[in-house]
Amino acid sequence: MPAKKVTKIAKKTKKVTKKNTPATTKAKAATKKTVAKKKVAKKVTTRPKATGAVANNKSKIAPYKAKKNEKYMSAAMKRHFTAVLLNWKEHLKEEMRKTFDHLKSKDESYADPIDRASQEEEFAFELRTRDRETKLTRKINLSLEKIKYDEFGWCEDCGVEIGVKRLEARPTATLCIDCKSLDEIKEKQLTG
Repeated sequence: MPAKKVTKIAKKTKKVTKKNTPATTKAKAATKKTVAKKKVAKKVTTRPKATGAVANNKSKIAPYKAKKNEKYMSAAMKRHFTAVLLNWKEHLKEEMRKTFDHLKSKDESYADPIDRASQEEEFAFELRTRDRETKLTRKINLSLEKIKYDEFGWCEDCGVEIGVKRLEARPTATLCIDCKSLDEIKEKQLTG
């Protein structure tokens, strides 16, 4: 029993000496200050995320919020969608440049037929993706032309408003949700 009491007393005195030494109190204060500075620095350097940004075009432009009693496809809406489409188009061009550079840099011929086939399959996949993006770029250009001629945002089949939310989801949409649904049903029936 006396040995246990001695070790407990020794532990308590060590704790007391650690807490009360001037060097440890200065070190603790210095670490608290640096931690506080790091927290402040993190708050300053981090940028707020663009909430609700259009996901399909990798845009950092926030969705359009219509003002009260604002006319559909007003000048502000047209400017917003023009900016979204141009930003999306620029992103696609950047991806095409990256693919072109990648294809140029990876122009190696492998002796092993499996490696060569693997590389060709990778290139074919990238080229298919870029082909789709080229078609999408054409649709973006058509949408930008429609904005110029005040035809953007209206359904091509029935002439009804497509809607801001639908255009935010798919800025190149040409049909309202009802006409698009009917079109998809007809396509399913024809293709089976």
